[in-house]
Amino acid sequence: MLDIEITERQLLDQFLEALRELPDVQVELGLRQQYEGTDRGYDACVDLWAGGKPVTLQIEVKKSLYPRDVRQNLWQLEDYASRWPQSERGGQTSYFLVAHSISPGAKHLMRDKRVGYYDSGGSMFLPAENIYVYVDKPPPKALSRSIRSLYSGRRSRVLHALLMRPDEWFGVRELAELAFVSPATVSQVLKELEKYDWVNSRGQGPTKKRYLQEPDALLDEWTKQLELMRPPAIKRYYVPSVHVEGLLLKFAKVCNAHKAEYAITHEAAAQWYAPFLSTFSQVRCRMVAGAPADAVLEELDAHKVNHGANLTVIPVKSSDELLFRKLENGIWLASSVQVYLDLMRSEGRAKEMANHLRKERNEFQW
Repeated sequence: MLDIEITERQLLDQFLEALRELPDVQVELGLRQQYEGTDRGYDACVDLWAGGKPVTLQIEVKKSLYPRDVRQNLWQLEDYASRWPQSERGGQTSYFLVAHSISPGAKHLMRDKRVGYYDSGGSMFLPAENIYVYVDKPPPKALSRSIRSLYSGRRSRVLHALLMRPDEWFGVRELAELAFVSPATVSQVLKELEKYDWVNSRGQGPTKKRYLQEPDALLDEWTKQLELMRPPAIKRYYVPSVHVEGLLLKFAKVCNAHKAEYAITHEAAAQWYAPFLSTFSQVRCRMVAGAPADAVLEELDAHKVNHGANLTVIPVKSSDELLFRKLENGIWLASSVQVYLDLMRSEGRAKEMANHLRKERNEFQW
């Protein structure tokens, strides 16, 4: 009996069953060999025959794998390999990682290094001399929820702050003040980002500082995660007797009069940051819900509609959700990062405009 937890044994059994379902493959769980006074470097070995030729998999079982974990395992691989016994049946011996959850970045890294893996969602990569298997399935729900939570709510504010100032070193408290979140939230986010090797660090303890060294990777992953999330609630309005560009100016003026907090986003904001379209058909904004917002809509004589809207409002609970907005010619614009993310989950030519914005704005010149 393997000396691992029952949940890990169940995962290993699941992996063996997946191997047995492959055509022209025979599988046998090998015996674990002891190495007195040394770390053998694996939890189990599996002998399989593919096309009549033997392959021995030296398996290490993990709870989860991120890029940082994979790199650490690869560093150990050469040392472990020197102490692996040769298979009694001859043939190739390969290092293989089995984990409950494996992040997309970790999978990509292992495929690039030709290291095999299997996760509880059923994804498998098995590169060997006489067999090549690549099965890509959605990650386990627990991992999906964990990843998605990083890009929503208060945690996303930390990411937003890092992307707006990626070349700066931050302490936890300093970053918490910038993102309007607790130091505990910042610590949680930074620990997650370290797993992906997206942040660099210096110092120890209370003086430890970090900076974002892979902003493009973070922004790309954020965009992917937004595609999997439910879109924010929106309210569509039609404001009569005003051209859309005039509506932008009028909206800003009325919001200022009623002290309503807002930030223009999507096409109207992108046109200010990096002109791309000859015209746009509506004004979209994030606006703090409440009496001031209601007063603005009433003064504008805005009518709720299902089609033909020229004003779209994304209600937010507080001004903290308008992080890094900036005042341009009397109009509050959402940050270029927020505008980019909003465009990337929008329709029509929005993605083209987003890519143009990312190319042209200094904030994206990392």
